[in-house]
Amino acid sequence: MSGQQDTLYPIAILIDELKHEDVQLRLNAIRRLATIALALGPQRTRDELIPFLDESLDDEDEVLQALAAELGQFVDYVGGPEHAHVLLTPLAHLAAVEETLVREKAVESLNAICEILSQDQVEQHYVALIERLATGDWFTSRSSSAGLFAAGYEKAGSSSRERLRTLFIQLCHDETPMVRRAAAANLAKLIPKLEGDIVFDEAVPELRLLSTDDQDSVRLLTVEALIAVTRRAGESSATASAEQVLRIFNALTNDKSWRVRYMVADHLVSLAEAANQQTVDTELVPAFIQLLRDSEAEVRTAVASQIAGICKLVPKERILDPILLVVKDLITDSSQYVRAAWGKQISALAPILGKQDTIDNLLPMFLQMLKDEYPDVRLNIISKLEQVNNVIGIELLSQSLLPAIVKLAEDKQWRVRLAIIEYIPLLAGQLGVEFFDEQLADLCMSWLGDSVFSIREAATVNLRKLIEVFDIQWAQQSIIPKVLAMGQHSNYLYRMTTIFAITTLAPVVNVTVIKDMILPVLDTLADDRIPNIRFNVAKSYGAISPVLREHHEGHSVLDDVRQSLERLGNDSDPDVVYFAQRALAV
Repeated sequence: MSGQQDTLYPIAILIDELKHEDVQLRLNAIRRLATIALALGPQRTRDELIPFLDESLDDEDEVLQALAAELGQFVDYVGGPEHAHVLLTPLAHLAAVEETLVREKAVESLNAICEILSQDQVEQHYVALIERLATGDWFTSRSSSAGLFAAGYEKAGSSSRERLRTLFIQLCHDETPMVRRAAAANLAKLIPKLEGDIVFDEAVPELRLLSTDDQDSVRLLTVEALIAVTRRAGESSATASAEQVLRIFNALTNDKSWRVRYMVADHLVSLAEAANQQTVDTELVPAFIQLLRDSEAEVRTAVASQIAGICKLVPKERILDPILLVVKDLITDSSQYVRAAWGKQISALAPILGKQDTIDNLLPMFLQMLKDEYPDVRLNIISKLEQVNNVIGIELLSQSLLPAIVKLAEDKQWRVRLAIIEYIPLLAGQLGVEFFDEQLADLCMSWLGDSVFSIREAATVNLRKLIEVFDIQWAQQSIIPKVLAMGQHSNYLYRMTTIFAITTLAPVVNVTVIKDMILPVLDTLADDRIPNIRFNVAKSYGAISPVLREHHEGHSVLDDVRQSLERLGNDSDPDVVYFAQRALAV
């Protein structure tokens, strides 16, 4: 009797928690289902727990979503793949509920289970489940069923496959837009599973039907299916197949809804990659040009983000004429988002066009876009300059773009200034010390006094990278004295920046620089009247100590650092004391 009570106890606890008014307790119960199943064993889990859960589906959507996810991982607890079909019934019920998130999770779990079912199980249980959902009275079950066809079709026998295709065609003709939308969304997954001629005899007519649906929310979802069909058309030698696909493509490209044209524009590279070269040249390039001139800014933005991808797939002559001739108009596009999208793409054309054509065609666009009033346009140009540098060389790049870059270094948008800072070390390494000292050194120092902390912080990191690019001797003469001189500035932010710079530079300087140049400044700042300065000095001492410890000649200097930290450890401010003690412990 006691043993029977022990085995009933987990179920009793689960029943109590699943009926509790607190949603969180019910959620916790669902997440502990695996533990309860282990206690019950596979036989009782199949016979008692799964039926109980199937009867407990009247709950909050959050709980049902968690249950759908748990059941998808429940195969081992019901006795392995040979018994996995027992999970299909509760998941089928979950796939028919009203809440979309629950249905999506149930479909995901059903597809995962289908992968481990045998062909007999699929024939006997999974196909029947799909048919039951696909012919259900409520649109929710029919919508969910569309997501199950691809997984089931792959494992089904020939007669079942024919039945599944008939059911899917019914979904494509369903009177409810939500069901047709689900069919359109899942057609792309089903097409790769279909046998050769069936794609063009059955799938393409349904794709054409959906692509001319009266609901644009259905039509826009056919673009991915069009990509799948285009791939299959490439495998077919039939001219009629290609013509069918092109008719659908042209209809979608010229659709009256901008949302549909947007989807075409956003997937244009994928379409081009799926098509053969002739189709790209004769059909996709004209469509690409047309979309670049679209009346809707959203469509132009989407297609502008595809420019580099398309240009990789067409001959250079076609890029120069007609693509670049049309793309030039994007520089003055009325939408800032279109210009920003083009700014992100333009640099990628340099390796495709080569040096001379980049100089002749792209550099003038760079210069014009660097003057754009919208900061994101300028930012996108600057952040991709390395690709242009690799093609035309730093000398020509600096001659043509450096004046514009220097101007941007003083831009009122701090993110633009930040992008310039991050590009400086690369520029410096290519230009050399002499050019840097003449043209960019003062600029780098000016960033240390910027009003935005992120800029000042990036400027100190920039100095460290510059020392790595050049050498410590150059830093001793050109950079470090200027940084340390800021430690005497009347504005405490400049003094703080000096400390930050010392902390950042510590790993790349030598003991001589620390002893002769840095420590005297830190010792002075340790007596600063502002506590923030003093505790950051303590932090800086802590950053310097490991560097000194690594070198034999630094051991004697460590005693001076320790004395300074002990002095700060007796400071009147508790924060200063804390950071001094922490640095002493390093």
